[in-house]
Amino acid sequence: MIVDDSAVARAVLSRMISQDPAFEIVDAVAGAAEAIARLDELADPLDVILLDLEMPGRSGISALPELIARSGGARVLIVSALADDGAAATVEALTLGAADTLAKPGTGSFGGQFSGILRERLLKLGRPEVLAPATVTQTAVVQRPAAPTSCFRAEHQPLACVAIGASTGGLHAIAALLRALPAKFDVPILITQHLPSVFMPFFADQMQALSGHKALVAREGMPIQPGRLHIAPGHAHLCVEDRDGRVAVRLLQHRSETGCLPSVDPMFAAAASVYGAGAVGVVLSGMGRDGTVGAEALAKAGADVFAQDTESSVIWGMPGSVAKRGLASAVLPPARIADILQRRWERA
Repeated sequence: MIVDDSAVARAVLSRMISQDPAFEIVDAVAGAAEAIARLDELADPLDVILLDLEMPGRSGISALPELIARSGGARVLIVSALADDGAAATVEALTLGAADTLAKPGTGSFGGQFSGILRERLLKLGRPEVLAPATVTQTAVVQRPAAPTSCFRAEHQPLACVAIGASTGGLHAIAALLRALPAKFDVPILITQHLPSVFMPFFADQMQALSGHKALVAREGMPIQPGRLHIAPGHAHLCVEDRDGRVAVRLLQHRSETGCLPSVDPMFAAAASVYGAGAVGVVLSGMGRDGTVGAEALAKAGADVFAQDTESSVIWGMPGSVAKRGLASAVLPPARIADILQRRWERA
């Protein structure tokens, strides 16, 4: 479904998408209220909704949670002029549950490059099984494990640090996890979310507002503080090191095995080295396998690793890779992971 108040944009997007037999356009509507009404009439569920943010009447942002709920969990791709790099609206939309964003070009600039990017995003969100074979092996498609793992390694170990890694669909998952933690939760939290550098201040502000915990974009040498959210900048891996009994941020820019910058793997490996079994790794929604190598380091150190389940993930690539390697102590929705973290913290 395409939701955009511009008749030109609806026509151009419809023409682009219709040229590919992989896609079927169910409807193209001019506003959020019309989209919600139309969803109630559809016999079959939607896979993807293309949503503009700035529309007369009800905005795309305000309607986003209801569109997801009424559609039975369709993945929402924001296609909007507001989805430019650094736009606060982009981070807000991703936090509210949008799966991905794409900046809409000017009316006369819809061209081959935009069409190719749009197709790639739609394939990623709607039908991951048709991606190139190399990517499919990384994402493990979206098959659920035969039985969720439940094998805690450090259940009675004092909780010293929580390290969270995520990519596509991750902002909403991180928000769900942080909201479920108590305000008094005083364990330092490290977060690596695949986002460009310009998004990070907005991301930090959003996480702070949602969680009640002070959120900081990490800087070299910054002390790791209890109860704070330390967020990887977009240009470097967020690592930690022990400096004479004081744990501090170490920013690195070496190439990771997955090619991601920032990457979850170095963060997990550093947490395993500094905190050992006192660390916990959390792998949330995202494409690829970033976090799997780092999860191995955490497991070898005796630390628990939790993976988001396939039902609540936008893309079960990163958490699926960890689960299928047998590295996950449990495979659960974000709020359930938060419950386990809270219980372990309360036992200390």
